[in-house]
Amino acid sequence: MSLARKLTAEAIGTALLLATVVGSGIMGERLADGNDAIALLGNTLATGAILVVLILMFGQVSGAHFNPAVTLVMRARGDINRAEMAGYLLVQVMAAVAGVIIAHAMFDMPILQESQHIRTGRAIWLSEGVATFGLLSTILWVARARPEAVPMAVGLFITAGYWFTASTSFANPAVTIARSFTDTFSGIAPNDVVGFIAAQLVGAFLALGVYKLASPSPRT
Repeated sequence: MSLARKLTAEAIGTALLLATVVGSGIMGERLADGNDAIALLGNTLATGAILVVLILMFGQVSGAHFNPAVTLVMRARGDINRAEMAGYLLVQVMAAVAGVIIAHAMFDMPILQESQHIRTGRAIWLSEGVATFGLLSTILWVARARPEAVPMAVGLFITAGYWFTASTSFANPAVTIARSFTDTFSGIAPNDVVGFIAAQLVGAFLALGVYKLASPSPRT
């Protein structure tokens, strides 16, 4: 599979993921009449569902990372080379922002916004670390045991993560950056992005370390 095809798959998948995350947040907030629990439920179900679909669509093309934390861990494992890593990271961030723009356009809103949604503090950072640790652990262990179940496992983990973490489980640096450009239900204030990404990367590489220690074969 050529790098161009892999990057195309990553771009389309990441853009659709963000269009779903932000778009379902907007729709949920509009229909919930001030009930944040209902808005979050709508946001959760749409995000979990689209992850299953996108991984099924593009898993055999690019690996369906859609997430710099996943890409960096796969590079650390030697599953992708440096050129692929660099291309994936660039495309993921650009496509994520494009997905936010698409969501805003679909709801006839200002194209780029600055989020005012404050998400910071030790509990929030811990939540993001736990969420990303769980996501990467899910990918690594399920891929080893039942590769065909990875799409469903990832979708279900993120669905659960929206509700058991204080941060609502972003678990993705590209998603975090892109969501700082939407002042809607799913947004995050730009000043809070660095803390989220730092926690996500710690969680991702902790998951890889635990996997290497616990796996019977460190390479697989």
